[in-house]
Parts: sequence; structure tokens; C-alpha cells
Amino acid sequence: MRRPEREYEKVAAPKKGRSASAQSKPGRSLALILIAIVALTGGMFVSGHTTPRLGIDLAGGTSITLRAVPEDGNESAINKKNMDTAVDIMNRRVNGLGVSEAEVQTQGDRNIIVNIPKGTNSEEARQQVGTTAKLYFRPVLATEATGGPATSPSPSASPSGSASPSASGSEKASATPSASATTQGRAVTDALKADPTPSATPSGSASPSASPSASGGTTDDSKLQAQYAALDCSKAATRATAGDGAKPEESTVGCGENQGVWYKYLLGPAGVDGTEVDKAQAVYDTQSGAGWKVQMDFTSAGAKKFADITGKLAQNQSPQNQFGIVLDGEVVSSPYVSQSITGGNAEISGTFTQQEAESLGNILSYGALPLTFKEDSVTTVTAALGGEQLQAGLIAGAIGLALVVLYLLVYYRGLSFIAILSLLVSAALTYVIMSLLGPAIGFALNLPAVCGAIVAIGITADSFIVYFERVRDEIREGRSLRPAVERAWPRARRTILVSDFVSFLAAAVLFIVTVGKVQGFAFTLGLTTLLDVVVVFLFTKPLLTLMARRKFFASGHPWSGLDPKRLGARPPLRRTRRPAAPVETKEA
Repeated sequence: MRRPEREYEKVAAPKKGRSASAQSKPGRSLALILIAIVALTGGMFVSGHTTPRLGIDLAGGTSITLRAVPEDGNESAINKKNMDTAVDIMNRRVNGLGVSEAEVQTQGDRNIIVNIPKGTNSEEARQQVGTTAKLYFRPVLATEATGGPATSPSPSASPSGSASPSASGSEKASATPSASATTQGRAVTDALKADPTPSATPSGSASPSASPSASGGTTDDSKLQAQYAALDCSKAATRATAGDGAKPEESTVGCGENQGVWYKYLLGPAGVDGTEVDKAQAVYDTQSGAGWKVQMDFTSAGAKKFADITGKLAQNQSPQNQFGIVLDGEVVSSPYVSQSITGGNAEISGTFTQQEAESLGNILSYGALPLTFKEDSVTTVTAALGGEQLQAGLIAGAIGLALVVLYLLVYYRGLSFIAILSLLVSAALTYVIMSLLGPAIGFALNLPAVCGAIVAIGITADSFIVYFERVRDEIREGRSLRPAVERAWPRARRTILVSDFVSFLAAAVLFIVTVGKVQGFAFTLGLTTLLDVVVVFLFTKPLLTLMARRKFFASGHPWSGLDPKRLGARPPLRRTRRPAAPVETKEA
């Protein structure tokens, strides 16, 4: 006679290859996220940035909208490259005012938005960003490090064409035999064969060979000499106003930076105007191994003037064999020359990095940029108005958070403890990361970004609800809590990942296709969506696994939120007997 077979409730065990440590050792995940929070918080305090950087709508300030207008109807001049170069120049200008948190960005294909925080003279800022950049090539009459000793003697060139460092530099550069110069120790060489016929002297230029105190083409103005003596280029406010109001035909002063040291310059009248640079670009020299360099092409008039000024400079000693490339009063480069550079083509080479070469090429190109900017609007945002808007936003967020917590307490009871702790962890990570992103990438928390953080409360709470409901469904099927927690996780995990992926994709698309403050909303929404995944995987799931081992939750206490009776659970499957098979008997 066969024994009756017994049928038991089946509880799915973890599949082979699935991490068992995540189920048996949830403490590891909790320890990992705790270490991450402590490390990020420590970094926040060490950096000194303990609060998120506020945008102009919260901190107050001035917002200026500029519209690009092409000169002579040249519409093709309004393109991405020229607009990006204009943004770079305007960044230099507002940063020269000592505004480290100013924002300059394009809007559409012809507008530039300049946001300047409070604490800055708005009228001065408008004058700085609203005028067209002026680029000049001026002979250097004198230069020295601010607050330091005067520059070293002029370098000498060997027959092979190698040059020693210039007065204010410390690098060595090689040059071709045709012509040479250095930009604070970088060489300027003629790209074509030298033209032996000297060009005519450009109007308005003067011989740079005279000393600062000489009369004639330089200056005998004692006021200018006193201004040069008192000039302290180590101060941002001084650099921003150095050379203001100087006309091209007048001598002036300027500031320039080299290897972290600021130098002051006494400069002669302009020999070449920036608009006479036809083209400038950064190229990589693979033949001579000189690395990155900047090639310049001049107009026909500019070529004659450049040949004349370099011919005169080559006859002098350092620093009066240098010419300063001056943009808005700042000496962005100061090459020296050893002979006249003719032919309308020249190059600046040496130890450039790609970024340095491209930056100088953009600056030289911008001097000939056929663009002007007209002021479309100026909006002043007071800190009081921004504070009121922030307060209203925070109140709305607090009300939304309170409603979410109230719903969790009423509906999920004990499970709400896990959800609230998860929300607190998510909020802590969001705050710390936003505080660190301010100085790291210039992220500013504006009102749309605050809205994105408020929307994230619902996204995060939705992930908890998806998981909790999966667990409750398993309990309704008659399973005990610990198996229910593990069986519910794979299904909930898929739903959470798909939902968060859709939210992150929407945020990414919104960030790419929009400009200005809407990007702040998209960035915050994407950031909090990623943090939601981190919190659910490394905190919510491991914490629920631990709580499932506690009697309060495992026994299905009425206030646990997992009471089988309240959930309408089926009775657990019991062992059953199958009918015994009939026993056949044979007659003897």
C-alpha cells in the first residue's frame, strides 16, 4: 500500500546567482549609504559651503538681456561660435568686477542673458557687458610684476632661432628662422616667408623704443606715469578699471596675468586694431612637435601695420621689444619680436595647452567680430522679493510633505516609519549634494529648482508605495512577512526602475531643449530621481528586511500596517491528503 503524498505551501527561494547577501546581510547596504552621507557631509563642512548657492531670483540682483545685432546686415555673423565667444568675453568682464557668481549664457540663437547677483554696481555692470569688445595691439613701454621686482633683462636669440624666456615668463619656446616672438615666454613666428620690403608706418602708431618718460610718440604725461606707478593689478577692482577711457592713439596702462602672477603694463598707442585681424584659430603642429599654437591672418591694411610695428619692436631691448594684445584693458598676451613679421600671417606657439590656445584664438577672433549687442531689458530682482517667493515655495513644500506623511501614517501605520526615514535620508543627500555642486559646477538653487525638489517628494513617496503594496499583496496571498518581503522586491524593483527612468528621461530632455531657469527645474528633478533609486535600493529595501525580523512587524501587529486580517489575507495553505489508491486483492 502506497503512502499518501503530502502537499505543502511553496515558498520561492532565491534563484541561483541572485545576491543572497542583500537578503541575509542588509546591514551592509545601510552601512554603505551611512558612510556616503557622513563623507559628503564632512566634505561640505571642509569646503566651507554649508548652504546651497542661491540663484539671482532668491539672492537678488540684476538680470540683463542682450540681443545680438550684425553690422552691415551680415546675418551670418550671428552663429553659435561667435555667440559662445561673446559669452566668454562677457564672463571676463563681469568677473573683472569681482562678481564670482555671475551667470552669462545664451538664450536662443541671438540673445545673451547676464545675471549678476546683489552687491554689484548694476550701472557699471551694464556698461561692461553692453559694449562691444575692443582689441588692440599696443607696444609695451614698461612692465613689472605687481608688488614685486621689475622684469628681467631682454632675452637674446641664438642663430638657430631658439629664444630664452621673456621678461615676465619662465618658459622656453622655439621659433622658425623667419621670425620669432614669445607670449610671456612663447614664440611668435612668421608663417610665410619674410617680405624684405618694409611697410609704411601706420597712422596713430608711435615708436615703442622710447622710455616712458620720453616725449613724442609715447607719453610725457606725469599723470600717466603716476597712474602706472600706483597701479596694483592684484586687486580685481583695479584690473576692471585699468585703461578705461583710453583712446587708440593714446598711451595707457593695463594688467595681465601669467602663471598666477599679475603684471602691470605701460602701453603705447595702438599699432594694429583688432578688427584688422581677419582670422585666428588654434591648431596643433604635428610636424615640428611644437604642440598647440595660434595662427593669425591679417587684412591687407592690418598686415602693413603689423609688419611696421614688429619691425620697430625688434630693434629694442626687453621689455620694449614686446607688444601687448589688449582686450578691454586686459593684456591677454604680450609677445616679443626679433624681426619684422611680414606677409600678413603670423603664429603664436610655445607650451600652450589646447584650452589656452583656443581661448587666445577666440579672443583674437572676437576683435574682428561683426556683432554688436543691444540691451533689450534690465530686470532688478530684490532679495526681499526672492525671499518671499522662496518662503511661499517652502510653505507649499511643507504642506505637501505634511500631507504625504499624514497619508502614510493613516494608511500604512508602522510602515510609515520606514517611509519617513527614507524621505529624511533622501532630503539629507539632496541638500548636501546641492551645497557641494554650487562651488563645483556653479549650480544655483533658483525657484524652479525648488519646485523640482518639491515634485521629487511625490516621486520618492511613490517608490515606497509601490514596494509596500507589493509586500501587502504577497501577505494577502497567505505568505508570512519575511518571504513576502523577498518575493515582492523583484516585481517592485522593475516598476520603480521603469518609473524613475521615465522621470529621468523627461528631466534630461527638458534640460537639453530649454535654457535659463527651466534648466534648474530639470536638473533638480533629474538629480532627485537618481537619488530616489539610491535610497530605495540601499536604504528602504534593507531597512524593511531588518524590520521584517522584528516581532512587531513579523507577527502582523494591527498597528504594523501588515495585519493579515485587515488586508483580507487568505488562510495559509495546509497539508492535504490525497485519497488512498484502492488496494487490489487476489483470491487465493
